[in-house]
Order: sequence, then C-alpha cells, then structure tokens
Amino acid sequence: MAALPFYVSPEQLMQDKAEYAKKGIARGRSVVVLVVQEGILLAADNPSASLYKISEVYDRVAFAGVGKYSEFENLRKAGIRHADLKGFMYSREDVTGRSLANAYSQLLGSAFSQEVKPLEVEIVLADLGTDGHPDEIYRISYDGSIFDEPLLTAVGGRAEQLASLLRERIKAPKPLPDGLRIVRGAFQEISESPLPIEQMEVGLLDRNAAGRTFRRLLRPELSEILEPPA
Repeated sequence: MAALPFYVSPEQLMQDKAEYAKKGIARGRSVVVLVVQEGILLAADNPSASLYKISEVYDRVAFAGVGKYSEFENLRKAGIRHADLKGFMYSREDVTGRSLANAYSQLLGSAFSQEVKPLEVEIVLADLGTDGHPDEIYRISYDGSIFDEPLLTAVGGRAEQLASLLRERIKAPKPLPDGLRIVRGAFQEISESPLPIEQMEVGLLDRNAAGRTFRRLLRPELSEILEPPA
C-alpha cells in the first residue's frame, strides 16, 4: 500500500517559517537606531571586535542587522553592490534609504515565500536627511515587511521591550551624549546586566560631515561620553 503524501497547509507552512525566523532573530543581541541632533545614532550590544552589526552602505545611508551573521552580512554586501551600481548608472543622489529598503524587501520577501528555510535576519536602514528632507529609518523584517520608524527603532532580542522603554524616555531628538547614555541604560535595564564599553558597537551618520557621513565611535570617544573623569 502506497504511503499517503505528507501535506501541510500553506497557512501552517508560513506560520512555521515565521516562528523559525523569529526564534533565530530573538537569539541575537539587540541593535538600536535613533535620530539625534547630530545625525542618526546606531548602537549595538556586540561582544565581537571583528564581526560588525553596523556599517556604511552609501554616502548618507547606514545598515544594521541582527540574527544570523552570515545571512545579514550577505545582505549588507548585496546592498552595497546595489547602491554602487545605481549611483554609477544614474547619480549618487538617486541612492536613498527608501530605494534600498524596497530592494531588501523584495529580496527577503522572495526568500521567505519561495525558499524552504527563511532568512533569520532583521535589518535596519538609516538615511540621513539633507536639503530639507527628513531623516528616515526603515526596519525590514524577515518576511520583507517594511516599517517606517520616525524617531527610533530596535531589532534583535527583546526588541519590543527595548523600543517601548526608549520611546518613554525619548520624545524628540536629543544631543548625541544624552541619546547614547539613554540607549546604554536601556540595554542594561532590559538585559539586567552591565554593558561594558568594549562590548558596544556604535556608529553615527554625522549631519555635519560632507560626502560620506558614516563614522564609528571608538572606545576613547565612548569612554569620554559614557564614563567621563570625575
């Protein structure tokens, strides 16, 4: 007697994929992206000194990812190639966070619907506003959903609690030192453990910079802000 074929309803299959992706993302440490007066701050709880969660994608656009490192690193590289090609073929002004978010949405959405295993990633694109245009923050989920976040967002483990806590404390862009202190305090409060400076990865899209605006805040600068001498 022939065995009956195994059947899973499309609804159940999508639900299982979503649960699988969410579990992978939740295991990762959090990243916060926040508009500050000096630009857009990106901060991550990252114990690794060589595996970056935060990076530059283009002149005024930065990328942050959580989840499975190899997967969001491949997405980061794909975004850089997409931005470089578009900037070369058209103009550098045509490369925006919104256009990159749409490209990532299509890529993640296709992987989620067509592949057996979804990508275990959630990413954020930050676009520094210029010439009267506002700053933009886009969160792109594992299934390709895009969320336009006006002031701040958080991704990774316990992201909802982290974002909720930050929204209670930040109602408008703050100076960079204040914003960074609040973010570090929220990380520590949510995890219920100290967050050493050497475990923080921090980047800034600097509003006062010309051309390429992304820079990393290294340990001496972080120490000066977060642990100033008495």
